[in-house]
Amino acid sequence: MARPTGDAVVPPDRAELSATLGVEIDAELLQLALTHRSYAYENGGLAHNERLEFLGDSILGQAVTVMLYTENPDLDEGELAKRRASLVSSVALAEIAVGIGLGAHILLGKGELLTGGREKSSILADCVEAVIGATYLSRGPDVATALVLRLVAPLLADPERFGAAMDPKTSLQELSTRLGKGLPRYAVTDSGPDHLKRFHATVMVGDNAVATGDGSSKKQAEMAAALAAWAVMQRPKR
Repeated sequence: MARPTGDAVVPPDRAELSATLGVEIDAELLQLALTHRSYAYENGGLAHNERLEFLGDSILGQAVTVMLYTENPDLDEGELAKRRASLVSSVALAEIAVGIGLGAHILLGKGELLTGGREKSSILADCVEAVIGATYLSRGPDVATALVLRLVAPLLADPERFGAAMDPKTSLQELSTRLGKGLPRYAVTDSGPDHLKRFHATVMVGDNAVATGDGSSKKQAEMAAALAAWAVMQRPKR
């Protein structure tokens, strides 16, 4: 597959990304995994990453489910489901993407570039799933599962995450208050026709916009933004 042209920013060397992931993925499949639909449409209807995203979502869910089941023999079904939800959420996957510098490698259309597409949690999360799907097709199920477990390992190291994922707005409020920053505030906008409306929330703590979130309802967008903000604010200062 020839590398498409037209992205406003030349992506970093893909070898760097492969080294970060710890796996060599077929170059064509990796290219496809990193091609957002906006870029594909602006460059003559190229193939994009949504089919790989669909595949990767299934592989991710299975790998996380098996890992949680085998490593937590004392947890009941409900607690296992909560932990799985917190590890495969868009917010968690976007955090993974930021940690591995994935945003810089994504091919985006001009409109997405102008609106900060490289930082959008939904785009980042979808791309992580697409990379997992590409790994499965390129290297097989065992290597793909190993990749998933490496990617979620930093999230597992933070046990507070599981509580925050279940009630992110309350968890963020408690954290913000504990840090002396006051109560979070949410600004929500929407776009699209009534039957396909999308909501975008920005959470403010003090005078700072800490994080954003998207969803199909105002509540979902606020919860996504709250969990993203919680993840940002609980990280240790460097």
